[in-house]
Amino acid sequence: MMANETGFRQLIGVIVTDHGDGRARAVLDADERHLNAHGTVHGGALATLCDSAMGTAVAAAGADGPVTVEMKVTYLRPAEPGEVVADAEVRKRGKRIIVVEAEVTQENETVALASATFTDVS
Repeated sequence: MMANETGFRQLIGVIVTDHGDGRARAVLDADERHLNAHGTVHGGALATLCDSAMGTAVAAAGADGPVTVEMKVTYLRPAEPGEVVADAEVRKRGKRIIVVEAEVTQENETVALASATFTDVS
């Protein structure tokens, strides 16, 4: 799974650029396809970016089949067209539940924060 850009991730344009040791970075080059009616990056595109980064971080922590159980995204400011980056890190790995967080930035400004719970279905 790690940096494989297939399926939905490929459709949206999310690329995992780095991963290892319970961390991952995913990038979206947001263009007109990713914008909402206000001309800013759609919240769903940012949520997909977060989920991709966090799922990859969980896999990088050793989970063979991570599945999102729940996810929360807090949007702090609008993201504009251009490069948007999500950095994710596993905070706690238990026997069944893995907690992970992500920060989404654009031009060194935080645009969103996310937290999620994953489980390993393997």
